[in-house]
Amino acid sequence: MTHPARTLLITAPLLLFFFFSDVPHAAGGETLYNGIQLPDHWPPRPEQFAREEPVTPPWLVDPPGVIPIDVGRQLFVDDFLIEETTLERTFHQPVYHPACPVLRAETPWEHHRARDIPFAAPFSDGVWHDPGDDLLKMWYMAGTGLTFGYATSEDGIRWQRPTLFPERAGGENILLLEPISRDSSTVWLDLNETDPSRRFKMMYYRAGLQMRVSPDGIDWSESLGAPGPASDRNTFFYNPFRNVWVYSIRLGGGRGVGRARYYFESTEFGVPLWENRNDLSRWACADRLDRVKEIEYTDELPDLYNLDATPYESLMLGLFSIHAKVAEGNRPKINYVTLGYSRDGFHWHRPDRRPFLDVSEDDTAWNYGNVQSAGGGCLVMGDKLYFYCSGRNSGRTPDDGTGGSTGLAILRRDGFASVDAGPQGGTLTTRPLTFTGRHLFVNTDCPAGSLRAELLDRDGQPIAPFTLENSVSLKEDAVLAEMTWKGVTDLSALAGKTVRVRFHLQNGSLYSFWVSPETTGASHGYVAAGGPGFTGHRDTVGQTPPQ
Repeated sequence: MTHPARTLLITAPLLLFFFFSDVPHAAGGETLYNGIQLPDHWPPRPEQFAREEPVTPPWLVDPPGVIPIDVGRQLFVDDFLIEETTLERTFHQPVYHPACPVLRAETPWEHHRARDIPFAAPFSDGVWHDPGDDLLKMWYMAGTGLTFGYATSEDGIRWQRPTLFPERAGGENILLLEPISRDSSTVWLDLNETDPSRRFKMMYYRAGLQMRVSPDGIDWSESLGAPGPASDRNTFFYNPFRNVWVYSIRLGGGRGVGRARYYFESTEFGVPLWENRNDLSRWACADRLDRVKEIEYTDELPDLYNLDATPYESLMLGLFSIHAKVAEGNRPKINYVTLGYSRDGFHWHRPDRRPFLDVSEDDTAWNYGNVQSAGGGCLVMGDKLYFYCSGRNSGRTPDDGTGGSTGLAILRRDGFASVDAGPQGGTLTTRPLTFTGRHLFVNTDCPAGSLRAELLDRDGQPIAPFTLENSVSLKEDAVLAEMTWKGVTDLSALAGKTVRVRFHLQNGSLYSFWVSPETTGASHGYVAAGGPGFTGHRDTVGQTPPQ
């Protein structure tokens, strides 16, 4: 059984880690949505990777004096928002759905032609909700690297292979009509694109990187060409906080570093982008903390096999595929996925190194080895987050379709970390904040306890009537609940002013908070790969969308 990871919070920051060489926090550059000021020179160009000893991200060493919180739900995955607290932080992990694998090889074209090893799983690729037709859509590797498969779903659990090309004798749900032998790929649904023919974007590796665009994710353009040189495992994502496309490039990290990730950003999706390694920034690698696992497979430090990322609410969520370097007998290579969080889009905080999407020790399981994340990160399905991943079996049982298949893990919305109190209760006080909204919402689980809040001025004094005595106690388990005070209807009197929030929690958990301009509780944060009820990349809806 996997136990939750807990830390006692007293003051912020505490022991927080980032696994890459330190970068000075020089003022003078772009100011982000959350008050973080970037250095003049961006992105950073560190001289080396920090293989042995991770260091603290600059935005935790020197947080802004005042933090704007108008974008998204504010998560407690780090101490960025916390001035002081007596609560205990718990990191949570998802649970694999009992239907796993939710997609497995079932057709002749999903079997490797030479070795007959079945494969139907995203190798990054992508899983998205398309609000255009209110469908969940998956792009995946079909047939151990031969080509691209496409599937759709209404509930995220039962997936269908639509007949896209009825004139074809087999392979009706296969994309890219010419023969292809591919490695990893990423598909990104760009709802901000003004050119309908470029609504979907793809980058994949086939004897070098290639890029394509599509109006519907089915009919793809001819190759746009190569963005630049790279090895075989590369992905990309969009950072909407800075309006840049970010390319996560696999290149060797140098002596003793193993597989590592290099970074390149561009305001346009197109080619060419970089000419050689000197145009890229050293970004991320595995370090000594990544050795933490219940079963130690090797005495060597692992590698960082891949880094996918997606915007979730008020930060970037990173999915780090950690390669343990072991493949004995019929066991596939061991990769498991851990999480990281970034508030500037470049530096990562990785406080919980336990596998988030893990392998199984059962040699008949679909995820016996090589678990890797899907492009888009996760779907927001009502009050849950759906994380899709690939998993590989030993390949000894080709008839049951588990050579390579697709898993689904489910987590509470915002459920990465909570701050908790027992019967004795405790408090959490934020750093100075500003907002323009009118309604304070929380994601909390305290049906057997209570949650109250008071608002404080710069000097830490309660602001009437938003006092503890006037706070209406919450006693519920809800991913969206409004906090109110007696004698007042909203927070409009404090809009634009600097305040602190002090939460008083007893016998319960608090996952996030945010101030919304609407009574619906719309966070105006980002919803990763989307989900039913959302009309774009941001939560303008509030109230839990239907599942």
